[in-house]
Amino acid sequence: MKKSKFTEQQIVTALREVESGARMADVCRKNGISAKTFYNWKAKYQGIDVSELKKMRELEQENSKLRRLVAQLSVDNMALKDVLSKKW
Repeated sequence: MKKSKFTEQQIVTALREVESGARMADVCRKNGISAKTFYNWKAKYQGIDVSELKKMRELEQENSKLRRLVAQLSVDNMALKDVLSKKW
């Protein structure tokens, strides 16, 4: 998973600025993000506070590591089955 260059606090602050009435284009320009990035953040993080966002990111990283581990174990398992089937 690609590491965001924005902290959880920056993401939540940008979303709250727009919620409080600031123009989205101005918030994007100030933070150096595209409108698409803002809308992605809004879809993913709307209504989440900083601590919840940090926890979500930690869980996403852990999930990514576990998926890679399962994939590697599946490959190892298939290789072992292949060796055993050829042996007999």
